[in-house]
Amino acid sequence: MANTYIPKREIADRPHGYQGPNLSPSGSALTPVALGEGVHALMATIPPKDNNGLIIGTQAALVVDAGITPTVARLIQDTVADLTDRPLRYLVNTTYHGDHTFGNMAFPAQTVVVSSRINKENMADLAYEKRVRSGNMYGDEGLFDAVTRWRTPDVAFDGHVEIDLGGRAIQLWHFGPGNGPGDTVVYVPDVRTAWTGNFLCHAGTAHMLLQGGPLPYLESLRRMKRALPELRTIVPGHGPMGDGPTAIDTLVEYLERLHTEVTEAVAAELTLEQTEISCTNPWAERLDPVLSAAFAAYTAVPQDVARAGFLDLCRNLHRLNVMATYNLYTPAE
Repeated sequence: MANTYIPKREIADRPHGYQGPNLSPSGSALTPVALGEGVHALMATIPPKDNNGLIIGTQAALVVDAGITPTVARLIQDTVADLTDRPLRYLVNTTYHGDHTFGNMAFPAQTVVVSSRINKENMADLAYEKRVRSGNMYGDEGLFDAVTRWRTPDVAFDGHVEIDLGGRAIQLWHFGPGNGPGDTVVYVPDVRTAWTGNFLCHAGTAHMLLQGGPLPYLESLRRMKRALPELRTIVPGHGPMGDGPTAIDTLVEYLERLHTEVTEAVAAELTLEQTEISCTNPWAERLDPVLSAAFAAYTAVPQDVARAGFLDLCRNLHRLNVMATYNLYTPAE
């Protein structure tokens, strides 16, 4: 069973009737949330649009992720300018996906873009990435016309590197494949907070298996837990902030169960449709209460609308995960 294979590209198949996350930036803004002196989560006001981050040292500032368009990238920089006069010397991409990296081109040349080597290697086909992300723009595909080049990282690392901002050392980690093959985590030890991109979200949120199966993802999560024993808070790329250890444990439990249930379904020669029915769906009825309570932070949209939309999204992502795992585990004809 080829269940540890990592595809070179994001899977293109989607379940019938699938509705993915709406990543169009239209209508959303960024709200700074202080997590410590000089450490700010820049939270999208409408979930599940992209979050960002700002980390400030005595000599320089660092931004987490660049936004989906040059216009969003400039909004990020304007927000940074309101919060600090330190020079913006570093920009970290947590993934290669366009909603996190298309804005790279709008940052100054003196801002050094950093990410994992695998993320950089996956930033090679702008046209293809635009086509893939267009499925999440819901009528705003024209915004990609402004994305004329894909600025790739200036500095690429493999497993771990540190950046000194002056009095504050920032850790960058690549623990292995997760949502994508090159997921990069930004950890600030003095506030015990990590920006996790698409790799890890608030506990109770459905993740996406876009470039690999449960087993490689599980090993990456276990490496993260061992490497960051003091982790307290995570700021994901999408959705609300949450408790880091709980998020890891919840996702590990989900992926272990997904692996077991799909393996058993394939062995029983069930169809994909039968497998989807047989697999445990944590979002069959409602959101996890802790996750649901976290939506109180979103005041730009009605709470019931935000929760209902996120629940529907989690159901769709779970269906995608079942399909991706089933296709990976089904023996080739």
